[in-house]
Amino acid sequence: MRLNPVSSLILKTSIALIIYWCCANTNAVAQVHYYENGSPWNRKANSGPDANVPGWFYNLGITGLRVELTADQPKTLLVRYVFPDSSAHRKILAGDRIIGVDGKLFTNAHQNGYGMKVFGAVGPISEFAKSLELSQAKKADGRLKLMVRRGSEQRNIVLNVGKRYGAYADSFPASCEKTDLILSELLDALVQNQKPDGSFGNAVHNTFAPLALMASGKRKHLEAAERCVQFHCRETKSKDNRVAGLINWRYMSAAIVVSEYYLQTKKAWVIPELQQIHDYLADSQYLKMSQIKPSSKESHPNSYPKGPADARGGWGHNPGFEGYGPIAMLTGQGALAYAMLHRCGIKVDRSKHDAAYDFLRRATGANGYVWYEDQLGGGPESWADMGRTGAAGIANFLSPYDDSVYLQRAKKHAQVIGAHPESFPDTHGSPVMGMGYTALAANVDPASFRQLMDSNRWWFTLAQCHNGGFYYQPNRDNAGYGADARMLTSSVVAFIFAIPKHNLIVTGKSE
Repeated sequence: MRLNPVSSLILKTSIALIIYWCCANTNAVAQVHYYENGSPWNRKANSGPDANVPGWFYNLGITGLRVELTADQPKTLLVRYVFPDSSAHRKILAGDRIIGVDGKLFTNAHQNGYGMKVFGAVGPISEFAKSLELSQAKKADGRLKLMVRRGSEQRNIVLNVGKRYGAYADSFPASCEKTDLILSELLDALVQNQKPDGSFGNAVHNTFAPLALMASGKRKHLEAAERCVQFHCRETKSKDNRVAGLINWRYMSAAIVVSEYYLQTKKAWVIPELQQIHDYLADSQYLKMSQIKPSSKESHPNSYPKGPADARGGWGHNPGFEGYGPIAMLTGQGALAYAMLHRCGIKVDRSKHDAAYDFLRRATGANGYVWYEDQLGGGPESWADMGRTGAAGIANFLSPYDDSVYLQRAKKHAQVIGAHPESFPDTHGSPVMGMGYTALAANVDPASFRQLMDSNRWWFTLAQCHNGGFYYQPNRDNAGYGADARMLTSSVVAFIFAIPKHNLIVTGKSE
């Protein structure tokens, strides 16, 4: 998708940026997990804006470059594709190796893998991001100076990246002109790319795109959000026996989005729709062993409940218990859905809501980190990707019940995110969905949200594309890259950038 141009901005100076980058978290390393079989680099998008790129590579921001990390030369970036309409076109070629920026060789090697010691982006990726943002700052000249090796020859190449977007403010995404410009472009692009039936794609698109649009307050964006709400209402019912898999994800999306829409508009026609969504979620929640699909014992014997309390209160991919059974990511959304429905006046069975919160409590380590299911993994201070923690955090924060324990849990979830922000773009399942929920929960605690944004400034700099939208960078899970990956990522980025506006219940709006 191509975004409309907007005039240049007055932004933070390069001196302030240098101070920021020097003080930024440096305890992490490049987060993509690549394998001997060529994954993720050998994956392609068969259509869409990235169809001509020969693989799934790192996007280097608005330069138009895509690069691969290689084990044999970990202090370089191997250029694999250059977009024809970009600033790098005809200056840098596929096969070149970027070896430094601003007259200095890259100083740190990237490291490969997944886990506490290898999350983040220290190495050529973060060093490139720093220089790219500095080159766009108000007092810079809009020129990015690269050191490139082509064969045995070393060259100094200058890219004209311009100053139209400038640099992020220290307070971004709040009080930041660059953020505001990008958000305006992303919201307009979401409207332009909305499907005729009102949807934006899958359940993740259909969660974060309409929420971001509702946060805008502009009529054209609200109208687009309403079309998506109507889509959700058409596609949901109290009893849904469709055989299509992963149906619970769609109902979680519908519950959260339609509830937020009702709380913003108070339109009476929405209430019966919300009741149907509630009824489905109440029936699909796993609460007793009679709901277990018989084949689960054979297909997933290690996940089969050992007793009536095991996995109780959670949601899995589909109603009841099948396969892996209930998981924390969906149960966090389910607890949030109940909380939102309660706010809309829908009667929610307190015992079922408590069962969901209890599932999340059992899944939470001593440090506030939420594991995959309702059983703890690792040690008391272990952590990994934070999407589940984010979903649990916002569900606890919005609990409708008068008990301080929910707010205490929410703050603990937020604080573990702030203490370990490195895994932000690397969440299990759908990494960008995890980013949305992680940012939501971090927002509960301002200091944690600030740490999350500061430590991942590099990601927002490099994921922005030269020809519109944001890019789905390679990650641990290496899933979800395809024709609609930019729309998916752009939806979540738009939502995250709208969080400081506090125009939604989930982002802190007062009722």
